[in-house]
Amino acid sequence: MKPTAVIATVLVAVLLQLMFARYMIGGRVVFDLVLVAVVFAALQWGPVAGMLAGTMGGLLQDALAGGIVGVGGLAKTLVGYVTGQIGVQFVLTRPRARILPLAVATVVHRLLMLSFYGLIDQRWPQVWWTAMLWETGVNAACGLMLFLAAEAVPSALSRGRMSRRSTFSRRQW
Repeated sequence: MKPTAVIATVLVAVLLQLMFARYMIGGRVVFDLVLVAVVFAALQWGPVAGMLAGTMGGLLQDALAGGIVGVGGLAKTLVGYVTGQIGVQFVLTRPRARILPLAVATVVHRLLMLSFYGLIDQRWPQVWWTAMLWETGVNAACGLMLFLAAEAVPSALSRGRMSRRSTFSRRQW
């Protein structure tokens, strides 16, 4: 696990969530980029990284959203840990194979959030299945872009380093 990479991933996701939050007004487009970052960290670096990302991302998101602080942190921590365990048990190396755990994690996260708020408020909130389906689709699309970028960027950087070598290096002679 790389703690600095996990922290940077979560902070970038929180900043992007804040930048795109105006599109969530009215429930037109619902997405959770912090959850995408938590699942990415869990699948990339394991269950401990998923727990760290879930705790940090959930608490930051709760503090910035103004709701009950800790509910999102607990839900994202549980989702991050379980997704990390699934990623360890099943080798998911291809970006398209990582979309299914992200979609399942999105649905489980939303149901956990509704359950926790129902336990706190002592009444069950209404479940909007169409909004949950849209959130799953948007999160899956964002996750696919992130997983593809995480696979493509290191190889592109190494190709760039190889092309910058001078033509008269000792390795060629």
